[in-house]
Amino acid sequence: MTEHDYTLADVVALLTESGDNGPASHRYADDVPMPSIEILTEIVQDLRCVLFPGYFGPSEITPDTMPYYIGSTLDRVKRRLADQINRGYCFVCDKTQVDACQDCEAKAKRMAHQFITTLPRIRKLLLIDVEAAYDGDPAAKTHGETIFCYPSVRALTNYRVAHELYKLNVDIIPRIIGEMAHSDTGIDIHPGATIGKGFFMDHGTGTVIGETCVIGNNVRVYQGVTLGAKSFPKGDDERLIKGLPRHPIVEDDVIIYAGATILGRVTIGKGAVIGGNVWITRDVPPGSQVVQSRVLQQSFVDGGGI
Repeated sequence: MTEHDYTLADVVALLTESGDNGPASHRYADDVPMPSIEILTEIVQDLRCVLFPGYFGPSEITPDTMPYYIGSTLDRVKRRLADQINRGYCFVCDKTQVDACQDCEAKAKRMAHQFITTLPRIRKLLLIDVEAAYDGDPAAKTHGETIFCYPSVRALTNYRVAHELYKLNVDIIPRIIGEMAHSDTGIDIHPGATIGKGFFMDHGTGTVIGETCVIGNNVRVYQGVTLGAKSFPKGDDERLIKGLPRHPIVEDDVIIYAGATILGRVTIGKGAVIGGNVWITRDVPPGSQVVQSRVLQQSFVDGGGI
């Protein structure tokens, strides 16, 4: 019998069977709900409203009403985030280790509170990012335009929120928040990456920043830049070794133009300029300029092949 001869009951039976791939394809709730994409989206939107009040959320907010608005919003965020963090713990939990689950709810509440205390620092960093976007783009008319419109600021808001949760060892929630921005903007920043002050992604679409990437202060990148891994070492069991430093280090004041690909644990030295569409797998000294060769450029101008 071919698959085209299956009845509905046959299909149901085959999809119900776990087989060897059961743990990958099937998840049993055990009375533990999954993290909610919808609620996490609302939490991030609430945080955006707190970090940039007036630009997001009620536009009629005033200095007199701002403390009440921020306070009530953060109270809601704290409670809902604690619940989502707890769900994240349950999502990755080894159900055989029952003793490890006893304080998860209390731990989640502590993590939510610790995260809330980082918000003033997050906003300070974001305001420097906004300044970098305004200074770095001649098309920007006001700082407010970069806050309200620019995908760079939107993606960095999600990243800086997710990064603080990542540093608190919160499970899965940081990755979900990062992927929200990826879906919205086309900018893919892993929450584990370390990004300094005044970071600006001009246009930003297609930018990829890997988990162990370290970016200094006042760095500017353009669309389509990849800061990725060159290789993925395997252990004795032939599985990828997780957590190794495998992405670039980009020092202060570096500019990376559109389409550049930088792979591996290489260092791009302070003040270097990386031209468009280059491929880099070696260290670049401070102050250097890396561009495509004139021979390569001229061959394309002349219509020749490479």
